[in-house]
Amino acid sequence: MNSILKLAMREKRNLTEAESYSLLSEYGIPVPKYLVAYSEKEAIEAGEKLGFPLVMKIISPDIIHKSNLGGVAMNIINSLQIKKAYKNIISQVREKRPDAKIDGILLYKQAPKGIEVIVGMIRDPQFGPTVMFGLGGIFVEILKDVSFRVCPVDRNDIDEMLTETEGIKMLQGYRGQPRRDVNEIINIIMRVSKLALDYSVITEIDLNPIIVYEKCAIIVDAKVFLNKK
Repeated sequence: MNSILKLAMREKRNLTEAESYSLLSEYGIPVPKYLVAYSEKEAIEAGEKLGFPLVMKIISPDIIHKSNLGGVAMNIINSLQIKKAYKNIISQVREKRPDAKIDGILLYKQAPKGIEVIVGMIRDPQFGPTVMFGLGGIFVEILKDVSFRVCPVDRNDIDEMLTETEGIKMLQGYRGQPRRDVNEIINIIMRVSKLALDYSVITEIDLNPIIVYEKCAIIVDAKVFLNKK
């Protein structure tokens, strides 16, 4: 078993976002270049290596929705802002969730705007691992424009998935907008399917949003949930 999954299973917890990125990257799933900092000094050094603007997030296995607790800072454009954001994130999380274990701060280069989609996986008790696709960000909650397939999936299955959603129009160049990299989304779904089939301890994967551009796509938030029994 993967060493990250072994550690999380031993500690009976889900993966952190940094651990999720590491696991996903092993399967060729596009994640941002990131660094983890354990002090203000390390955060500043990491930011200077990554370049600006930056996103900073709390790393904690006990916190799923980071932004609700003040655990996310965006549009960081210099070292002074890194220092301020580091202090604010740590203090707000400690105030609102004093019981939460803090494993550092995640930093990565902020991605430009694009079309946001979601790719996910849920392990159904009857059908087994099932992949999902739809419009991402807040739209997945509002529009519920999603499609599902039982794993394993091939390219034909995924083509059908995509065409079942209204969101595919956004990727195909709706109203004169440039066509987005649909092929990369197909690759991501296939790799998520393989990951789910390889590791039965993974109960759910949530990649939301994935930002899709004309010639690539990148995940900017990832959650991987495990069967901790």
